[in-house]
Amino acid sequence: MCPGGHKAKLATYAAILAAGRGSRFGGDKVTQRLGELPVWRHAYDCFAAVLGASQVFLVVNEDNEADIARQGAPKTVRGGGTRQESTLAALHSLPEDAEFLLIHDAARPFVSAELIGRVLEATQREGAAGAAVGVIDTIRNLALDVVPRADLRAMQTPQGSRVDWLLEAYARAEGEFTDDLAVLQAAGFPVALVPGDSGNFKITEPADFLRAQQKLGLPETRTGLGYDIHSFSKDPDRQLWLGGVAFDGHRALEGHSDADVLLHAITDAILGAVGLGDIGLHFPPSDPQWKNQPSLNFVRFAAEKARERGWQIVNIDATVIAESPKIMPRAREICSAVAAAVGTQPGRISVKATTNERLGSIGRSEGIAAFAVATLRLD
Repeated sequence: MCPGGHKAKLATYAAILAAGRGSRFGGDKVTQRLGELPVWRHAYDCFAAVLGASQVFLVVNEDNEADIARQGAPKTVRGGGTRQESTLAALHSLPEDAEFLLIHDAARPFVSAELIGRVLEATQREGAAGAAVGVIDTIRNLALDVVPRADLRAMQTPQGSRVDWLLEAYARAEGEFTDDLAVLQAAGFPVALVPGDSGNFKITEPADFLRAQQKLGLPETRTGLGYDIHSFSKDPDRQLWLGGVAFDGHRALEGHSDADVLLHAITDAILGAVGLGDIGLHFPPSDPQWKNQPSLNFVRFAAEKARERGWQIVNIDATVIAESPKIMPRAREICSAVAAAVGTQPGRISVKATTNERLGSIGRSEGIAAFAVATLRLD
């Protein structure tokens, strides 16, 4: 909901830009669910409350167009590969009576009706305007000189302009610009700035999504499941590794890496919880660099990728299925090794073992299997 606001005349439209590819986020951020709504819907609903739903539309890309339509977008326009191309697509979709266009990033879900109103009023009064906030950090240039903060502003959206000004400015634009006011300024049109809102931040990286979740008071928890199985090796020189612990004097497992079936299952569980595929995607057995590689490195990789996206490992629960060796006498060692690899306390790691009651390939002592469940929380 976006309470309050300012009803604009019918000649004002708003384009919510949702055509970015989310390369720094690691996927399409605007279709991610933020609370009960997808990210794009938060800004859309606020603009619809101010302008009226018939005056608001989304600019999408070919990959997320169907998803956004399924999520309830009343009107979409296909954008381009750059921000400028997407803005042009929005301009060319407007009806002939359009006088003003407000442009907003779908990845800024916390825009307020008050901020939209400030930008709209300044746009209608001055011809073009945008939201900006002061810079609070000390800024240095590449020569390490301090740049006075009083002279700096960080640009936000919404930004607005007369439609005829934007059309002319984009027709004359050369090169790439980072926002719409810059295109207008390059074409010689005056622009005005209005006070922005520090809460109107943009979701660019996974940590920003975490901040958005925290702003709504809605922490997210996910669970991933991993499974792996390896047969015993006939190579007498191989060593058996389970959970990062060596079991001397027992037949080893066959595999391209050290064949640690337990760590492979744990790696898959972590990767699965954050939507990053499986171990074979990141460490294919066809690649010689992973030959005899310690599987603890795979677990560390998965945990690091999870942390980069703002996830904390809450718990890992794993079960080894084998007729031999005996696992439980060394469970504490395994828990400590796994905990160190993923960066948590051993008390958050659980390892259990069972036999297959002499049934099937495991019961015939042809190999070892393992299941793992990883629970992660946005931190």
